[in-house]
Amino acid sequence: MARIGFVGVGNMGGPMALNLLKAGHSVKVFDLSADAVATCVKAGAEAAESASAAASGVGIVVSMLPKGDHVRAVYLGPEGLLAAADQGTLFIDCSTIDVATARDVEKEAAAAGMMMVDAPVSGGVGGAAAGTLTFMVGGGKSAFEAAKPILESMGKNIVHTGGAGNGQAAKICNNMILGISMIGVCEAFVLAEKLGLEHQTMFDIVSTASGQCWSLTSYCPVPGPVPASPANNGYKPGFSAENMLKDLHLSQEAAEGFGASTALGKAAMDLYESYVSGEGKAADFSGIVNMIRKS
Repeated sequence: MARIGFVGVGNMGGPMALNLLKAGHSVKVFDLSADAVATCVKAGAEAAESASAAASGVGIVVSMLPKGDHVRAVYLGPEGLLAAADQGTLFIDCSTIDVATARDVEKEAAAAGMMMVDAPVSGGVGGAAAGTLTFMVGGGKSAFEAAKPILESMGKNIVHTGGAGNGQAAKICNNMILGISMIGVCEAFVLAEKLGLEHQTMFDIVSTASGQCWSLTSYCPVPGPVPASPANNGYKPGFSAENMLKDLHLSQEAAEGFGASTALGKAAMDLYESYVSGEGKAADFSGIVNMIRKS
């Protein structure tokens, strides 16, 4: 069993750290939220006084941070994780961030004699709690092989996407598809309502026809057809609209930087900008159906 430092044990990182504990690993945690740390400590984790303290005296460090700026600040510099860690430490960054930051930080890790992978996740808070996340892992083959057993304690599907930053590339492309498809499903249901179709009738037809997609069958944005979807729980976030907007911004930054045409991705970003700036700030991303209905 490994000794692991975990930096960022909030809504996603917390359940992931708990699954590492359940797998028998020793886990030392740090988060700016004392309550988040306390939840992990209650389950058997050790509390660290700082991010750098969490990286000291362990063989593996997992991080789950909000943005690329946070990853740079936490990892780099004289007080950063790389400076605090023992030689040969394996770093697994599960944050969803821009590709350039992932590649820059992994380059610095290699220069410091460390192994590192970027391993953003898909599956939401429910997947984090159930240990069924999908990890999209970028980095060298040896680093991936070293990280895989740890990731298997937190997820079900572990996919090596190639070199440094490719995990982030896969994640932002996936979530651009998700944002676009959710808006399409929402618009179709709103149109169906106006045409007099019942939600369940619409679901029963489309879920077995050519319009079938994950946004419909697993995360239906209207109450009724999929009992576990946020639509049946007041659109309480499983995956928040703010996080979807963040990922759509990342996709458009990448598209601009690498010369890709993503007109639908841009349109989805603009719609989520409107939703998050209004009623959707604290809601699930599927709740955008309510804004579309009012348009």
